[in-house]
Amino acid sequence: MSRHVAHTPLPNTKYLVLWALCISHLLNDMFQSIIPAALPLLQRDLFLTFTQIGLIGAVFQLSSSVCQPVVGWFTDKYPQPYSLPAGMTSTLLGVLLLSCAWSFSIVLVSVALIGFGSAIFHPESSRLVYMASGGRLGFAQSFFQTGGNFGASLGPLLAAIIITPYGQNNIAWFAILAFCAVLWMIPLSQWYRRRLKEWKLPQQTAQKGYSPPTAPILPKHRIYAAVFILLTLVFSKTLYTICLSNYFTFYLIEKYQVTVQQSQLFLFAFLFAVAAGTMLGGSLGDKIGRKRVIWSSILGAAPFALWLPYADSLWGVCLLSMLVGAIMASSFPTILIFAQELMPGKVGLVGGLFFGFSFGSGAIAAALLGGLADQMGIEMVFLLCAYMPLLGLITWFLPNIPAAP
Repeated sequence: MSRHVAHTPLPNTKYLVLWALCISHLLNDMFQSIIPAALPLLQRDLFLTFTQIGLIGAVFQLSSSVCQPVVGWFTDKYPQPYSLPAGMTSTLLGVLLLSCAWSFSIVLVSVALIGFGSAIFHPESSRLVYMASGGRLGFAQSFFQTGGNFGASLGPLLAAIIITPYGQNNIAWFAILAFCAVLWMIPLSQWYRRRLKEWKLPQQTAQKGYSPPTAPILPKHRIYAAVFILLTLVFSKTLYTICLSNYFTFYLIEKYQVTVQQSQLFLFAFLFAVAAGTMLGGSLGDKIGRKRVIWSSILGAAPFALWLPYADSLWGVCLLSMLVGAIMASSFPTILIFAQELMPGKVGLVGGLFFGFSFGSGAIAAALLGGLADQMGIEMVFLLCAYMPLLGLITWFLPNIPAAP
C-alpha cells in the first residue's frame, strides 16, 4: 500500500460496488469506442476527409471534456446520486442518432451527445470508486479504469462483427445495451444516496473507523506545479493514444492493405492491451510508490513507440502497439490517485479535471492529427507522435509526497 493515504473513506473495500462500477465503466466506454471504430465506414458512406474525421473526434472529446471539471466541482458541493443513469441516457440518444446520421453535421450532434454522457459519468463514478475503495485507492481506481479500457477494446471488435458487415444502421443495436446500462446504474445510484450521510458527517465517519478529508499536504504553489506536471504527462499519453485509437485502422489499411474489418481487429488488440496494462498500474502504485510507476509507464513506452513506425511487418506493428498501449495505460490511474492525494477532499474536482483534460487534449489532438494526415500523410503522423512518450522525463520534477503521520 502507498506510504501516504490522505484518508480512508470506508472501513473496508466494497468489492460488489467496485464490480458494478467496473461494468458500468465498461459499458460507458464501449459506446464511446464505437465512434473511432465506425469512422472508416462513415468516411466511405459520407465521403469524409481526414480533416472531418479529426473534427468528429474533436467534437466528441470536447463535449466530454469541457463539462467534466464543472460537473466535478458542482458535485463535490452538491452530489447527484442519479447522475450516472442520466448520463447514460444521453449516450443512448447519441447512439440512436449515430445509427441513422445522414450528414456530417448529424454525426457531430450524435457524438456530442455520447461525449456529454461521458462527461456526467466520470466525475461522479470517480467519487463512488473513492468511497468504495476502503483505502486501497490505487487498486480501486485501476479496477475501475480496467473496466473502461476493456469496454473501449470491445467497441472495434463489436463493430467488426455487427456494424461493418451490415452497415451503419446496425449501430442502433447498441442502444439496447445502453438502455440496459441505464437500468444497471440505478442500484448504484441508490447505494450512493444511502452513503451520502456517512460521507458528509465527520463525527459519524470517525466512529466507523475512517477519517474525513484532510488539509493539503504541500504548499499551494507546489501543488499547482505538480498538477501542471501531471496534466502534461496526461497530454503526452493522450496524444499518442488518440493517434492509435483514431487513426490506427487507416494506418494499417494504407501501409499494409488490410481490410476495414481486419484493421478493426488489430485496433481491438491494441485497446485490449491498454485494458490489461491499466489494472497493473494502480496496484503497483499502492505497493512500490506512484512516482515510480509514472516514471516507468510513460518513459518506458518510448523505445517501443519510436520503433513502431519503422517496423517492417504487420504483426510487428501489432505487437509494438500492444506493448506501448499496455505500458502507457498503467500511468493514468496512478496519476489520478497522485493528484487526489495532493488535493484531498476534492475527489470530484480532480476526477473531472483529469478526465476532462484527457478528453479535451484528445479533442485538440484528434483535430490536429486529422489535418496533418491530410497534408503530410498518415505515416508521417505516426512518426511524429512516436516522440511524445519522451515527455515522461518531466516526472523528475514531481514532489515526493510525505508519509501520513
